[in-house]
Amino acid sequence: MGELQEWTDRVVAELGLPEGLDQDEIDLILDLARDSAHGVARPAAPLTTYLLGLAVGRGADRDEAAAQITALALDEGT
Repeated sequence: MGELQEWTDRVVAELGLPEGLDQDEIDLILDLARDSAHGVARPAAPLTTYLLGLAVGRGADRDEAAAQITALALDEGT
């Protein structure tokens, strides 16, 4: 298990979340952070991933929301 996965598992446990993240979920979040950092501005990365979490927590489909945000971020970079 890698350092990032171990950190993720520790945070999940500390927050009492019912389940952790698998590698596909981690990759999706990191890709979203990369796209927003490069397409908008570096500080957009943590803010964007937080907003994705809010949307998913309120019932949005994770993959659809991430795709929408990625398209928006990539459009900003053009």
